[in-house]
Amino acid sequence: MKRWFSVALSVCFALPLPAQHKEQERLKESYEVLEELIATPDKGIPRNLLDKSDCVVVFPSVKKAAFGVGASYGRGVMSCRSGENFRGTWSAPAMFALEGGSFGFQIGGQATDFVLLIMNQKGARSVMSSKVKLGADASIAGGPVGRTTSAETDIVMKAEILSWSRNRGVFAGISLDGSTLRCNHEANKNLYGKDLNAEQIILQSEVKTPPAGQQLIALLNKVSPKHA
Repeated sequence: MKRWFSVALSVCFALPLPAQHKEQERLKESYEVLEELIATPDKGIPRNLLDKSDCVVVFPSVKKAAFGVGASYGRGVMSCRSGENFRGTWSAPAMFALEGGSFGFQIGGQATDFVLLIMNQKGARSVMSSKVKLGADASIAGGPVGRTTSAETDIVMKAEILSWSRNRGVFAGISLDGSTLRCNHEANKNLYGKDLNAEQIILQSEVKTPPAGQQLIALLNKVSPKHA
């Protein structure tokens, strides 16, 4: 009986906590979103923009909150190129939250995927260090879709952050002006088991990529191994 109890207790401690499991699933969903978009270059993010980016943020399945005011809240993940100048391999993932008013195009409660590219060091450090209001604290623009046909316009070249959405299978650039982007400290603690901010995870490399996030980071290192 004692032996059975010891085995059962060991199994219980080995199982992930519900909160941790939720973040692990979010990492897997983020990988699936990014993998699908990369697999369709004619309808996805231009590869040359991905190569020029310092960070990638993915929010899978953002839904409207049922408060009658169109508020939206999403949880996702951010990875940046490692090193002081953001030129190394992709970092361990930090969990982030996207909050704001109605994103407008969501219809009938349909969940929407978002992908953001942070295009310079100023934007990356700003997002990691504090809560950022998009359009005010960091310039943002809807990103072009396709290979490279419209990837060099002035609005694209000047924006600190480019953003895309996917709703009902349609992928399009969209500006998230007025929304806020912040590090999700609670989710990071759930995932890594200790209090960590985005700078500790991304810049200081205090933790390694968890198993649930290895596919996502491996994908980024495969498709965009070097900063252009």
